[in-house]
Amino acid sequence: MATPRRMRFVRGQLAWMVATVLLLSVFGSLSAELFFTCSLIGLLVVTELTAPGNATPTWRSRLRWLTALGLVGFASLVARRLLAVLPPEVVP
Repeated sequence: MATPRRMRFVRGQLAWMVATVLLLSVFGSLSAELFFTCSLIGLLVVTELTAPGNATPTWRSRLRWLTALGLVGFASLVARRLLAVLPPEVVP
């Protein structure tokens, strides 16, 4: 059974992601990379905004793994973009 705090987190993340899709599509720049980056930022923001004050539930400890996986994905996106921008003489 989902707790109210967990459902608040899920609703917050879902609202962030829907707002991201809407705003990116309004500006005409909807892409998988931008959506992933904005969703990761949303995950970090919603995680901090819904953090409990005194005790950490078990389900929140699993968010660390999700956050770490998202940061690894973000690092790979940055590395790929950086390699695309650098001139061929710089990249071995």
